[in-house]
Amino acid sequence: MTLFLILVIAAIVLGIIGVVAEGLLYLLIIGIVMFVAALVYLGMHVRRSGRRSRTLR
Repeated sequence: MTLFLILVIAAIVLGIIGVVAEGLLYLLIIGIVMFVAALVYLGMHVRRSGRRSRTLR
């Protein structure tokens, strides 16, 4: 979960810098790609952790 938060924070920072700084639109694109990668990572992590079978005692 820590990796997800780091990826999201980095994506937000790069996106803000890409929007504010003139001529650095590629940082916005990198930020969007990182955000999508973080969502894919979270989806894979949730799906993998949901497969564990829990036995009732």
